[in-house]
Amino acid sequence: MTTILSFILVIGVLVFFHELGHFLAAKSVGVRVEKFYLGFNFFGLGWKKEYKGTEYGIGLFPLGGYVKLAGVIDESMDTEFSGAPDEFRSKNTLQKIWIMSAGVIMNFLLAILIFSHLAYQNGINEADTQAIVGQVIAEYPAEIIGLKDGDQILSINGIEITDWEDMTAEIHQRPDETLLLTWKRSGVIMKGSVTTESATHFVGDAFVQQGRIGIAPILNHRYVTLMESLKIGCERTWYILDLTYRSLMAIIKGNVSIKELVGPIMIAKMAGDTVSTGGMNALLGLMALLSVNFGLLNILPIPVLDGGHVLIAMVEGLIQRELPTKVKLGFLHVGLFFFLMLFITIMYNDIQRLLQ
Repeated sequence: MTTILSFILVIGVLVFFHELGHFLAAKSVGVRVEKFYLGFNFFGLGWKKEYKGTEYGIGLFPLGGYVKLAGVIDESMDTEFSGAPDEFRSKNTLQKIWIMSAGVIMNFLLAILIFSHLAYQNGINEADTQAIVGQVIAEYPAEIIGLKDGDQILSINGIEITDWEDMTAEIHQRPDETLLLTWKRSGVIMKGSVTTESATHFVGDAFVQQGRIGIAPILNHRYVTLMESLKIGCERTWYILDLTYRSLMAIIKGNVSIKELVGPIMIAKMAGDTVSTGGMNALLGLMALLSVNFGLLNILPIPVLDGGHVLIAMVEGLIQRELPTKVKLGFLHVGLFFFLMLFITIMYNDIQRLLQ
């Protein structure tokens, strides 16, 4: 039950803010919003109520949501267009782009706000720059040679170490190699040989092997001001955005298997596990991470996605006329087929992971 409720909460919040972005942007430029749904009302199942010309509803199937704008040719395949000034197709290029990108912008803003809230409420841990061991991880090479918390690393293979970054760079570039370490403990100089373990890390847009010995830096906890928390929220959102982009490029280039993609089943499991082990703060962190992923994927220039609509608006702006309806529908059909195949693949991946 925890898993189901956590999943509905995470997906519901992400979808609500995304669709709210489209809704507010449409209203800001005078486009009529016909429907605003949280969840899908397949077969008419769900709750709905009309208010000031817009049908608001909650669908029984909580895997998404949608905003239906007057005059938009979208996955509903509605091609009706009267030329009224309150229809999407009557607006200029910049207004169309604003409406279609507003959901993605809202997802990024949501992530910034969540990360900022977590930083302001809980404070942050900053890694000490000194090459002093803050924690020795059990059963790793560092523990085997006798390193302890508080030891200061002085050199590796005779190379002087000045800070934690230098030390990390030396260790990372030597997977499965024997290193001669020199360290200081309570004023006493000590030496020992250690063979690094090889671990796979995501660097750039590919996985590479890096060495590690199982130590962590000293973490200094401090609370931050409101302005600092907003800055941290922006930085963390950018970090996740960059990581998501590089991961996507890795999949496109074939450096990472498409089997690494996760779908609703695994997201539900992650949400349930997260709230069980880390509580609400951890669930909020997961929500922020997924919000960035959701936003980036939606702005890709692919049919059906917001980015596909943005692309059409840009093309029509360049050629100074609308593309034929048949072309737009064909564009959407290709997109729907692509996402149907992708959805089947992702669901298969999720089921395989659960069985394993």
